[in-house]
Amino acid sequence: MAPTDEQLWSACTLGDHSAFGELFERHSRAVYNHAFRLTGSWSAAEEVTQATFVTAWRRRKAARVVDGSTLPWLLVVATNTARTERRSARRWQALLRRVPPEPEAVPDPANDVPARLDDERRMTALLALVRQLPRAEREAIALCVWSGVPYPQAATILGVGEGAVRSRVSRARARLARMVAESQEEER
Repeated sequence: MAPTDEQLWSACTLGDHSAFGELFERHSRAVYNHAFRLTGSWSAAEEVTQATFVTAWRRRKAARVVDGSTLPWLLVVATNTARTERRSARRWQALLRRVPPEPEAVPDPANDVPARLDDERRMTALLALVRQLPRAEREAIALCVWSGVPYPQAATILGVGEGAVRSRVSRARARLARMVAESQEEER
């Protein structure tokens, strides 16, 4: 005949490891299922079950056997352990929220050097071509195309009609396209 929980727990209070092992075998599945229902996670339930039985061993002299069973006391310990784990997790999450995020990696400016040199080279070549345009067309291109000033405002600034500004921009674009094509042919 198997010993009762009360007999096994009495042996545990005297330090009998095998009696505690038998209680573990008898009630660990019920404690584990209870812990799963409390946590909703199989891995968290495993941790709660382990912590419950560690606590039970440490507090074995304070444990109560209810109606001949240690299971109710173990379930209360599991409930308290799960609650403690949940509080610890909330505190940990709150701590993580207070930690400032790692700063974003600053790109190495050396990586931009080739592109910047290419941009400068192209802009220098373009400016050389733009300087060959008549002054009125240079001003119209600078205001309307490069700076995005609307035609009516550019006309007011330049002191000419809107149609004149549109005409200057159109002529400048056509001349620049022709000049760029010629310079590319010369480079070949």
